[in-house]
Amino acid sequence: MNSMGIDKAPKDTRIVVAMSGGVDSSVTAALLHEQGYDVVGVTLQLYDHGEIIQRTGACCAGQDIYDARTVADKLGFPHYVLDYENRFKQSVIEDFADAYARGETPIPCVTCNQTVKFRDLLATARDLGADALATGHYVQRKLGGKAELHRGVDPGKDQSYFLFATTQDQLDFLRFPLGGMEKSETRDHATRFGLEVADKPDSQDICFVPDGNYASIVQKLRPEAAYPGDIVHVDGEILGRHEGIINYTIGQRRGLGIGGRKNDTDPLYVVRLDPDQHRVIVGPKSALATPHIRLSDVNWLGNSKLSDGAVEVDVKIRSAMQPVRATVQVTALGDVEVTFAEPHFGVSPGQACVFYDDNRVLGGGWIQRQLA
Repeated sequence: MNSMGIDKAPKDTRIVVAMSGGVDSSVTAALLHEQGYDVVGVTLQLYDHGEIIQRTGACCAGQDIYDARTVADKLGFPHYVLDYENRFKQSVIEDFADAYARGETPIPCVTCNQTVKFRDLLATARDLGADALATGHYVQRKLGGKAELHRGVDPGKDQSYFLFATTQDQLDFLRFPLGGMEKSETRDHATRFGLEVADKPDSQDICFVPDGNYASIVQKLRPEAAYPGDIVHVDGEILGRHEGIINYTIGQRRGLGIGGRKNDTDPLYVVRLDPDQHRVIVGPKSALATPHIRLSDVNWLGNSKLSDGAVEVDVKIRSAMQPVRATVQVTALGDVEVTFAEPHFGVSPGQACVFYDDNRVLGGGWIQRQLA
């Protein structure tokens, strides 16, 4: 059994490495090549090349494709660029715009992993005769009774929240060589290999919104999401007007464009978005308290069936938060419901709720919009 858990000699084990052009995926490919594996690098072109060459700091942009190819050429393994532009637009960008138009706050990085990378690219890797698909994600794949997904050892780089939708079949085929490393160790390896990307900054923000202006992208694709409407207090009083619900997120306090009410002593927060009526509903912080949420498209990686009964778990509803205790169960109607041990504040529809058992990822689902 080789280091990837495959019963072959490394030279007879083909591993496709998803290479974004950054230091993490480059080191992943370099380490596997050093260990004697039959490495094939693949980079996805997700945009029109004429546009992306002008963008810096974005994953899978023109410079990144060049950087990935340079690493492969230096180390001496084959590298291919696949045109996934249409798949990315349909599965990620269109979904992103639809979610914002529904008054949600999407996470396109999860959707990209769920569709373009771990569905489409994984199928391509199998077509190439690969025994595994390796990525530079900071998560760990461990073997219990079956392959399990665990947090990366570097708490500052752990990406398990973004991979909750990885299915058991995908996890059986995936490998994450960097999951047991600190980021500093990865950069040390890049320097040791003499890679030009050793000091390359990590990508920031959403790759197809390099300037961070999400509203402009959504307005272009879904102009109805920018329709003006009323800003309404939870008690029904109209407090002002807005220029589109896409400019607001649940829990937002600043930049509401309204003053406090005469008899109110507490600041106002966005507590709900009503895309049907183009309304932004605001209220005191107490109105943000959420005792339970319902999820859609739940992926479950636990040992028992979720339908067997309620399960005590730790959950995260944002990637950077500390996990909180909760119970997850299937309701009589077949929905999956999460009940927090204590009401949670600022729950945003469209975000992910990820389940953990200590460091093991048990899956997760997408938070649904609560109807008033």
